[in-house]
Amino acid sequence: MYSRRKFLTTTALATAGLGLAACRDAAQAGGVSAAPPVPAAAPASSAIGLLNTRAIPSSGERVPVIGMGTSGSFQVGESATERDPLREVLTRFFAAGATLIDTAPTYGTAEDVMGALLAEQNLTAKAWLATKLSGVTGREAGLAQFEDTLRRLKTDKVALLQVHNLGDLKTQMAVARELKAQGKVKYVGVTHYVERAQEELADVVQAEKPDFLQINYSVVSRGAEKRVLPLAQDLGVAVLINRAFEDGKLFAQVKDKPVPSELAATGVTSWAQAFLKFALSHPAVTAVIPATGKPDRQTDNLRAGTGPDLTAAQRDALIAALA
Repeated sequence: MYSRRKFLTTTALATAGLGLAACRDAAQAGGVSAAPPVPAAAPASSAIGLLNTRAIPSSGERVPVIGMGTSGSFQVGESATERDPLREVLTRFFAAGATLIDTAPTYGTAEDVMGALLAEQNLTAKAWLATKLSGVTGREAGLAQFEDTLRRLKTDKVALLQVHNLGDLKTQMAVARELKAQGKVKYVGVTHYVERAQEELADVVQAEKPDFLQINYSVVSRGAEKRVLPLAQDLGVAVLINRAFEDGKLFAQVKDKPVPSELAATGVTSWAQAFLKFALSHPAVTAVIPATGKPDRQTDNLRAGTGPDLTAAQRDALIAALA
């Protein structure tokens, strides 16, 4: 299979080292702020501008538009060979001003690894942690799982607690809201990851009106545009996007194809940036959460969070390139 690594090695934007741009100014206000694209020849220390942020509708709190998932990428052991790249992934992530990390107790060792690495780099307090009630049934099981998650993440609270894939929905939503009332959770949400579940997810969002929803959306999987995303806009529900790369399959589809020239005006220089910007260009979307355990890929992903969104014409050009 044609790998994303091959794409990255062909662009001058695949840089090494720790240096990234300074963190964003927390005092930014109003609209999605856009930093100008940085030329490919810029040194590593200034290669990424300030990440754009968007407001969470239920509170007005702003979060960077590029987050990070942990499924697969942080499911590793304790060896330096496995963990050193993840240390660099986190270093680059926070140095760029990113904060939003999405995980789950059912992602193998991901919560343990994330908790340990954040703690050793004194980054726990900076992380905007999102996790899930996942694969459990009943109130006591949900509460027990959440307490174990806090232990694994080495924290006493998280920003977002989501009911994963709508499992045991009524009970686990009640648990999440109970924890929110206690101050252990700031926001509650619901998730799914496949298009066939989007009608059910939309029904749940309409009935429950959570702070957040998380759903799959990509240039080739646009079903969320039909109801889920417009509904989120109407109800003021923040949206996290998963599977923007279709689990990596999109890179095989564009093998040997150049990124559409129409996207150059937005600063896009790689397919990864193009795919992430496509998801971000829908006005309902708050942030995308691509997972990676590779430092160079992290740098590339982060660049998608700067510069302007895609226009309708640029979105159409990208869709046509994948047709």
